[in-house]
Amino acid sequence: MQEMTNVIQEMGNNKDPGDDGIPNEVWKCVGTMLPRYMTAIYNGCLREGVFPQSWKKAKIIPKVKPSKEGSDGVNKFGPISLIDSGSKVLEKLLINRINHHAYSRGHMNENQFGFRPQKSTVDAALAIKACVQESLDAGEVIASISLDVQGAFDAAWWPGVLRELRESKCPQNLYRLTTRYFTQRTAVLSTNSLRTEKAISRGCPQLSFCVPGFWNLQFNSLLQLKFFG
Repeated sequence: MQEMTNVIQEMGNNKDPGDDGIPNEVWKCVGTMLPRYMTAIYNGCLREGVFPQSWKKAKIIPKVKPSKEGSDGVNKFGPISLIDSGSKVLEKLLINRINHHAYSRGHMNENQFGFRPQKSTVDAALAIKACVQESLDAGEVIASISLDVQGAFDAAWWPGVLRELRESKCPQNLYRLTTRYFTQRTAVLSTNSLRTEKAISRGCPQLSFCVPGFWNLQFNSLLQLKFFG
């Protein structure tokens, strides 16, 4: 119950709600008034591996990107995905358990510096510096390649995430819940006179708690590759 309460209370105020129109403040009040009821709901989802269908819908808000104000192209917009508060809580509970499983078993590659506790870009820079210094001391030639993945979160490949969960021997209930999370997801775009809903088969909502954890899982296998000169 305390974990569920903490997750709910950590959600920010004055945030735009998802498609159900219920703001975080209301969800916080419900969690405070009915903590046992709310805990029972989320325990049931975690135990049975069920992600409610109504929580798998993202409300899309097009936002003009900086310096793109004068553009006529569709890429001038950076879509923001708003999800229901109830979904946010279940996502947080899910990814907390997946991360604990993956890191406690040493499954994640140590060369992954992003979205990890006690690590940052400073650690990545220091690791590169040490590698370069070692090569310079040995009189070797050094080459560096940098890759920028366009629309990274939007292109996240769900089968890759699920494969990595299987490789890590993820508990079955968490694997089932993640599978249901990826199944029959939709995105909704509304204007004053139009509402359209489309099924999506890849990517993660930008404001989802699951994004950093799923991103690291997807690219973990890439970091495991061994390169020989």
